Amino acid sequence: GDFRFYLTGRTVWRSLLYMTELFPDLGEQTARLTVRLTALRANYREVSHRASPAAVAPVVKADSYGLGFEPISSMLARAGADTFFVARLAEAISLRRVLPRARIFVLDGLTPGAAGAFVQYRLTPVLNSYDEILEWSAFARERGGRLDAAVHVDTGMNRSGLSRRELNQVAAQARELFDGVNLALVMSHLACADDPLSPMNRTQLERFRAALTLLPPAPASLAASAGIHLGRDYLFDIVRPGLALYGGNPRAGEPNPYDVVARLTARILQVRQAEIGETVGYGATFEARRPTVLATVAMGYADGMMRAMGRNGRVSLAGHKVPFAGRISMDLVTLDVTDVPAAARSRGGEVEFLGDGITLEEAARAAGSINHEIL
Repeated sequence: GDFRFYLTGRTVWRSLLYMTELFPDLGEQTARLTVRLTALRANYREVSHRASPAAVAPVVKADSYGLGFEPISSMLARAGADTFFVARLAEAISLRRVLPRARIFVLDGLTPGAAGAFVQYRLTPVLNSYDEILEWSAFARERGGRLDAAVHVDTGMNRSGLSRRELNQVAAQARELFDGVNLALVMSHLACADDPLSPMNRTQLERFRAALTLLPPAPASLAASAGIHLGRDYLFDIVRPGLALYGGNPRAGEPNPYDVVARLTARILQVRQAEIGETVGYGATFEARRPTVLATVAMGYADGMMRAMGRNGRVSLAGHKVPFAGRISMDLVTLDVTDVPAAARSRGGEVEFLGDGITLEEAARAAGSINHEIL
């Protein structure tokens, strides 16, 4: 149920465990990201339970949030998902090769001249503007058939989707614009769903409901991972989870109902002693204020470890949370392991940077970031 990425400098070796046969030492010498497909499946089932009776359409954009779209999407399809969202057209084409029968929505919509590729690979564009709807409609008429499309209505993000003016324009011309178009979905996106007390949620919900009355009847979708937790009013026909599937907590400050999917580890290369007054790393930013045991670990910012984590981040070693000692460098980090029992801090020991002992949210706070970016 697991597979691993072996991080060697800037190269990521992706595997379903067979890479250990090609590179037998990689598991010991490099950073390793283990992706638990069984946990992914459990999270899909949890989302499905929470969102029922709405359908669950996983978001697998950005290489399934960095975890590998091919094994991730294959597992989700086996778990029952038949509809997927990606951001880019190139992602959708790659995903089509993995999932020949799934419906695939492309959130970036219809870039000029790309209509032929959408038809060739049986992809559904999420049309974000009047001009996109106009182009897709004209393309459908030229082909003499009906083509599927989704329409994205902006309800407050001011990022993508039909503006109020465009929505009224499309509504006034709906019969002509959708003459050759099968409206497969109307969607919007919540700006503040991770904050259940934000009045923006209710405002966007009401705007979305109003928008639905102006467009031809179609399935509707408003909620992503955090929106699913806002209540039944936000579920509509389809939900679009991303973060929740991959083990992130969509509601900060509340218990995480989802299982850990990604576990990032690396090995201790060296253990050394620093005396009082000695410094560690670039810029000599760490100064030992006691006799200090240091562990140098095969992990760095070339492997994706955010340098900002070095200021106040923690990692897990044998169940103990230990701090960084000094700056994170390109392919090494140094840890203060003084308080870890000697038997657990030896050369070759495994250090966990993300996983069961260090949550995505803890790492994000240390980096001044969010759990999405950490993934």
